[in-house]
Amino acid sequence: MRLLVSGGGTGGHIYPALALIERLKEVEPNTEVLYVGTTRGLENKIVPDAGIKLITMQMQGFKRSLSLDNFKTVYLFMKSVRHAKQIIKDFKPDVVLGTGGYVSGAVLYAAAKMGVPTVIHEQNSVVGVTNKFLSRYVDQIAIAFEAARSHFPADKVTMVGNPRAQQVAAQANSDFSWTSYGLSDDEPTMMIFGGSQGAPKINKTVVDAIPEFNKRKYQVIFATGQKRYEDVMDQLKDVQIADNVKVVPYIKDMPAKMPKVAALVSRAGATTIAEVTALGVPTIMIPSPYVTANHQVKNAQALVKDNAGLMITEDKLDARTLMVQADKIMENEELRHEMAENSKKMGKPDAADHLIKVLKRAIDEHK
Repeated sequence: MRLLVSGGGTGGHIYPALALIERLKEVEPNTEVLYVGTTRGLENKIVPDAGIKLITMQMQGFKRSLSLDNFKTVYLFMKSVRHAKQIIKDFKPDVVLGTGGYVSGAVLYAAAKMGVPTVIHEQNSVVGVTNKFLSRYVDQIAIAFEAARSHFPADKVTMVGNPRAQQVAAQANSDFSWTSYGLSDDEPTMMIFGGSQGAPKINKTVVDAIPEFNKRKYQVIFATGQKRYEDVMDQLKDVQIADNVKVVPYIKDMPAKMPKVAALVSRAGATTIAEVTALGVPTIMIPSPYVTANHQVKNAQALVKDNAGLMITEDKLDARTLMVQADKIMENEELRHEMAENSKKMGKPDAADHLIKVLKRAIDEHK
């Protein structure tokens, strides 16, 4: 298969695409892939590091208020559509997949107008502007949350889940040991992180809560984010940290460590939810308030509704509310087990395989 993928800006658009590509190359080793992203997005590092060829375009989003910048946005979109058509002519893809971001709008619009099979993958429960626009033109739409279904033409939609889930589920039998962090494998461990860059409000809350975590029997590993580690350690300079609590800047190879986590405290991004439901990890979600249409709250509500997770909105987050929820999960093994089972029921551990079927269906429709 010759696959052209477009998605950019955030890891939530990139990592599902990479997981899909990895699985596709396992089942079809002769697959050729080209990735089209933005000039300034995270894909500029992540995609080449994964050994995938990347072409970039200059894009920007619409301002919600009246702004002359919107004329530039329209100009860049039309310019990118022309660029995308040339890329498609040169690469000759069998199918084009869009995973979100403004760049995928130009690429999939161009492909659809050229009669090339097209598929979009919507990772969130709230549908983005780009995918709403594209839904009129593409052949197939794959979703990760049932809540997204009603926003698309019904005859095009297939529930597949998030391909990242399959990538993580493949490491469910990891032999990782917490002893490498100076912790024990015999006590339940809670992991706390606010994303690769860290989240200031989460970091401040955990700093305030550490004196209480010190008193607990369960273990805590807290990732501050690379850029914020020194600041957090400065805040903790006069705070004693017990042996059951570890503070680190970043947690590498997350899929290998997640199966060994008793509970997680994190944001509620689509990729994180795909990972925790694939493995069945009870989660305390603190949705980011800085995302479009508050979609992380809606992502989290899907888990809360099925008793697979708990939620603390950021405006209610402090050391007290965090400790109440942490103790609720970590000091009740029966509840953890129940939440883990409910989480697994929501998971899609074969999501990449289902998305591959949708790609092939789009190709077959054009034959």
